Amino acid sequence: MSFRNHANPGAPLTKGKATTSPTVQGRLQDKVALVTGAASGIGRASALLFAGDGASVAVVDINEKAGEEVTKAITEQGGRAFFAPADVTRAADCQRVVRAVAKQFGALHILFNNAGIIRRASVLELSEADWDRVMEVNVKSIFLMSKFAIPLIEKSGGGSIVNTASGWGLAGGPKAVAYCASKGAVVLLTKAMAIDHGPQNIRVNCICPGDTDTPMLRGEAQQLGAATDKFLQEAAQRPLRRVGTPEEIAQAALYLASDASSFVTGTALVVDGGGLAGTL
Repeated sequence: MSFRNHANPGAPLTKGKATTSPTVQGRLQDKVALVTGAASGIGRASALLFAGDGASVAVVDINEKAGEEVTKAITEQGGRAFFAPADVTRAADCQRVVRAVAKQFGALHILFNNAGIIRRASVLELSEADWDRVMEVNVKSIFLMSKFAIPLIEKSGGGSIVNTASGWGLAGGPKAVAYCASKGAVVLLTKAMAIDHGPQNIRVNCICPGDTDTPMLRGEAQQLGAATDKFLQEAAQRPLRRVGTPEEIAQAALYLASDASSFVTGTALVVDGGGLAGTL
């Protein structure tokens, strides 16, 4: 497996959909970030936003074509990035990615464990293989990537780990047993990691997005045999009367990744348009 080097020192990325919301430019200046699941959805938006705020970014995904496109979008705007194809459920791949980051950028300050999948089914409907795959991608990948990244983050002087959980990691949902179980695990994994690694100057937090307009959300409609438009309309039934955008969730990840949240660790930040406001 080879890594595509697109590193190109220059001015931070300032264009693109992911940077349209107001930000304090340069909050990640001189930082190095590793983003998993970076080829689409929240991961893509976050990789672009982190680069636009000054970070050098390792774009990690199993989808090579889409990952290359995200990397190209960053470097064409003067940012620094390289693409690392990887299956983040495999220890060898995770270790190889972290070693590539050390070689390319010499440090690591931010790890955004964002890779995730969903299988919409009840216990009776779900196959053992799908249960295992959801747990591998959503939980095991965080364990593995963190295991190899933490020594480099510590060597770099400390930093921030952000994990993607879900509103359904705090409250249950229908026909999503493996997903809910996995995201609940992410919430407590985050808290346990925060306790363990605070003394190393490493903060660990998670974001809990509500329904966000990503390919994964639209894929849920297909899994349930529902019309996409109707499915999205139902998902919008929350106080703000809409689903979120990947760029909005990326802003929350940026906050936790940056020094703006320097005294925040062990927190599950809900970003869901008020979806859980009446349940917790």
